[in-house]
Amino acid sequence: MKPPPLTIGFGVAFDPGTRLLDAATLSGGAPPRILRLAPAGRRALNELRRGSVTTAAGGALARKLTDAGLLHPRPPALREPPDATVVIPVRDRVPQLDRCLAGLGRDYPVIVVDDGSRDPRAVAAVAARHGATIVHRPRNGGAGAARNTGLRHAGTEIVVMVDSDCVPVPGWIERLAAHLADPLVAVAAPRIVPLATTAPVTAVGRYNQACGSLDLGDREARVVPLTRVAYVPTAALVVRRAALLDVARGGDVFDPAMAIGEDVDLIWRLHRAGWRIRYDPAVQVQHDEPRTWPALLSRRFRYGSSAPQLAQRHPAEMPPLVVSALPTVTVAALLAGRPLTAAAGFTAAVASAARTLHRAGVPGGPVRAAVPAMLGATYRTWLNLGRYSVQFASPLLLAAVLTPAVRHERRPWTRRLAAASLLLGPGLADWCRHRPRLDPVRFTAASIADDIAYGSGVWFGSLRHRTLSAVRPVIAGGRPFDRSST
Repeated sequence: MKPPPLTIGFGVAFDPGTRLLDAATLSGGAPPRILRLAPAGRRALNELRRGSVTTAAGGALARKLTDAGLLHPRPPALREPPDATVVIPVRDRVPQLDRCLAGLGRDYPVIVVDDGSRDPRAVAAVAARHGATIVHRPRNGGAGAARNTGLRHAGTEIVVMVDSDCVPVPGWIERLAAHLADPLVAVAAPRIVPLATTAPVTAVGRYNQACGSLDLGDREARVVPLTRVAYVPTAALVVRRAALLDVARGGDVFDPAMAIGEDVDLIWRLHRAGWRIRYDPAVQVQHDEPRTWPALLSRRFRYGSSAPQLAQRHPAEMPPLVVSALPTVTVAALLAGRPLTAAAGFTAAVASAARTLHRAGVPGGPVRAAVPAMLGATYRTWLNLGRYSVQFASPLLLAAVLTPAVRHERRPWTRRLAAASLLLGPGLADWCRHRPRLDPVRFTAASIADDIAYGSGVWFGSLRHRTLSAVRPVIAGGRPFDRSST
């Protein structure tokens, strides 16, 4: 079924990665694609370039472009507060709950779900002091089960989910709820950033500030599996209640069998059902991050342990590594010290990309456009192979770097250089990209430890659930671009 146009009156802004190749051709999006426009589409594009949807034709093109990630909606501000209820799951964490409720204020009804706290009276006292309704669960069932309980008590059109260790800011609910003026949007999520008072103080705080596991970056996106923003956490979300009921199973919105990763499972079920999920980093909510290395690595281990269950439920959305064949051949040959084979693989990749660009009618010479595209693909493949290797085979990498040359080994330096590049490359690349207030040696070491902790959690969960689906890589078809027209 064809989706309805984006609502007239919405503003729009092109993604920074979108390129207008000529009056009728656009490139960009996630995954990358080339879009050729018919005459009517060109007229609609001119409308959108003025920054708003004013006609049905403009709305139809805006829907296609926002779904493809080439364009982002700018919903008009709400004229009145939304019909919303806030749900906060909590277990103990009384000071954090107090801080969270103070940040929320009393503009909306709040339901605090006590998930088996050791001192339920203290939790109830804090909730009462801020005018919140308290619901007690007799035993701890996890954040997902607590949210299910809260949702059963929330009857409003919109539900706001906030974790007790978050610090909301004024106006964040209204700004995110505006996205739900689009009838296809089920969820609008803010950027989750480390708490300002603790983030820059220590090395672990500086590392979290640069690449915290809940911080999905400063670029807005439609949330789609296997793209730059593949999910959003439920630390803070504004959600359409009807969408939650649409994907509920046996009366439960969150899967009670999942103690960790239940939020990713929900987002992917909503996506599969045809709902849109928006990530809006212009809205920020602060979150209390781990303050020690053991706490950070323990959390990463727990996150990794959820991957096998997610892979069993969503096998197409959860491969740990997706690579294209020809860039992988190029990188593997370079790591093996075979430059001629690498050159042949890169040439074949450029030729394949150039054929696609030529068929799409891309102006300016397809080879000229294909070369930088394949250089980028090769670089990303090397980084992705490195991260995958660190997460799931770090002992082998360390052995390859440290083991002395054996008899008859022709080029031990090639083996060591290749392993060292895979081990150190992802962390150094992140340091160059983020430029954190942490020196590259400590940052890279922290990145390696982070990846090892996550990968160890995946291995633990894989053994527990008797599946290798969360560690099995996927080789994609190798087409660098999708082609479409409208």
